[in-house]
Order: sequence, then C-alpha cells, then structure tokens
Amino acid sequence: MTRVLIRHKIWGETVELTERKRQILRSVVDSYIQTAEPVGSKAIADELGLSSATIRNEMADLENMGLIEKPHTSAGRIPSPKGYRLYVDELMRDYRLSVEETEKMNSALSEKMNELDKVIDQAGKIVSKLTLLPSYSLSTVRAPRVAVKRFEVIFVDSQSFILVVMTTLEQVKNKLIKVPFPISAAQMPVLSDVLNTHFTGLTMGEITQDIIQSAVLSSGAAGALIALVLEFVSEVLSTQAHGQYHLAGEGNILNHPEYQDPGKARELLTYLNEAGTDALAMPEDGSKVKILIGPENIAEELKDTSVIMASYNIGDGMQGVIGVVGPTRMDYAKVAARLSYFAEGLNRMFGGPQTPPALESPKKEDKDL
Repeated sequence: MTRVLIRHKIWGETVELTERKRQILRSVVDSYIQTAEPVGSKAIADELGLSSATIRNEMADLENMGLIEKPHTSAGRIPSPKGYRLYVDELMRDYRLSVEETEKMNSALSEKMNELDKVIDQAGKIVSKLTLLPSYSLSTVRAPRVAVKRFEVIFVDSQSFILVVMTTLEQVKNKLIKVPFPISAAQMPVLSDVLNTHFTGLTMGEITQDIIQSAVLSSGAAGALIALVLEFVSEVLSTQAHGQYHLAGEGNILNHPEYQDPGKARELLTYLNEAGTDALAMPEDGSKVKILIGPENIAEELKDTSVIMASYNIGDGMQGVIGVVGPTRMDYAKVAARLSYFAEGLNRMFGGPQTPPALESPKKEDKDL
C-alpha cells in the first residue's frame, strides 16, 4: 500500500491521510451507517484483507486525528462529526437511484398540486416516505419586498363579502369576511377602487395612518370595512415575506436507535416544530445540495444531528428548500441523491431550467492514487 499522504481540509484544519487510512475510515463509516454498532478492527481487517494488528494501529491514528471515536461501552469505534465531514467531502461513493426510486418520485411529481402551500406540504410528505426520516419543506422569499398588486371585492350577502388579494409574488389569496353590521352590494365597487388606489404597491410597513385615514374618508359608508381588509392583508404579506414551512414524518425519528431516549427525541421534535423558515433555510453559498453535520448546525438542538437539504426555484422571487433531519449516522449518499433528484423535479414543475435530474449524489470524485 502506498505511503503517499493525501491532504484534506476539514473545518480549516489540514489532515494528511494515507490511502489505507482513507479506506479504513470509509469502511468504519459505511459499516456504522448500516448497523448502528461500533466497528471493531476484526470486521475491517476481514473486509480489507489486512491483519487486525495493522487495523488497530491505523484506527488509533484516526482516533488521534479526531476522525473516529470510542464510545464508553464498546471496544469498537464510531465516526466523529469531523470524520463524517471528510467522508462526505472526499470518500463517499456515488449512489445511483434505481429505476423503481425514480419512478416513485416521477409519479409523485406528476400529481396535480395547484397551490404553492399544498405543493410544499406534499413535497415534504413524499420525501419523508422516501428517506424514512423527518423532512421539512419551505419557501423563502428572495424578493426585497412583498406588497399587494391588486384587490378584488365580491359581495356575498348583507353581512359578508369575499376579499381577493394578489401579491407582487403573483400569489392569490382570498377570504370570506363577515361583518357585524349590514353592508350593500353598491359599497363593493367603491371599496375595491379605494383599496386599489391607496394600498397597492405598498408593504405593510409603508402603510401609514395618514394613508389609512385617507382611504377611510374616500370610502364613505364602506370605510368601516378598511380595518377588516388590512387585518387580512397583514396576515397575507407577513406569511409571504417570511415564506411557508411544513414538517412531515416526525415520528420517523423514533425508528433510529440514537433517539430511543424520549427526552432527546422530544427536544429535537420540539425544535423542528417551532423552527420555521429562518432556522432551516438554505445556506446562501449558491449550492444546490447542502449537508450540515453535527456541530456545523448553528442551532444547539441540531448539534447531534445531520441536515441534508436541496434547493429549487419556485419563480416570482421565491426559492424552495426540501430537507431531512436525522442522526449523523445516515446514508448521506442515498439521501442526497434522492433529495437532488426530487428538487430537480420540483424545479421543472415550477418552470425552471429544463436540465435532466442528477442521478448521482453530489460529491468530489474519488482520487485515483
């Protein structure tokens, strides 16, 4: 076996490994992902055709480098977050999706899903079933501001009307608004004109009391409806400015031995349910697929987990993100490949570039040495 040293950069630190150490680290990670059991030197020795003594010495070096670690209750070793990072960046083998997997995803993507929030919610549920991990899906707004583009008002009866709002993101929302006093059909055109004259093109922060007062005075008898309209407008613009967040398959986390402790599982699930778009949005480094391992996650609740996420373009100034959260012992290649394929399908669904979906997990090519 060649003694050529191969340099790797991990979290700003340079680590030098022989090809043998790279193979041993890869075997430790692959075995631990499959079994969730600490890996002993004999198993690696049998796999690589080397002596147990040689493997023990090499594993000791890997442990000193912080790439593997020894659990308290076992003589075997498990990967450290640092080891997982090197594995994902340099050692992970490509995972090619099977025909069955691609057919399942293509079938799911072909289902008719019209409204954006339904697409986002359904995407998360599909990914959770595919990966057997909790998944999240969200939309984030890249546009600098969100405002109302157009209002429509439809009379229903003497105590209710339908308000239709189209935003500058081309999203349409409507609500049946009930009022505690009589209204007439003749008031609706007046209200519609006033709303489109005074409030279009403005964010909620730009709607001042002077503008509201002017609108009320211009509305005549319909002026009392302005406050009800603005309450709904505030709700719509706030939601679209911060995006939408959906969580699916939370119970899947309990299938992993790392989360058999109810307290640990509850802490993670509580965080995921309350996280929202800001906490789990795609890091802004231009990548299509991102893997965050253990301490690379900012949130303390995610320090013992890994997050894999993929982005896609929704259009109209919006970006979508689909991701999974699970133990650091996850099959990174398989999960990344599935997320990448699914995100490409969503990108095409929303009219993005018509590029064929990637069938292999994104990673650097193995070095031929």
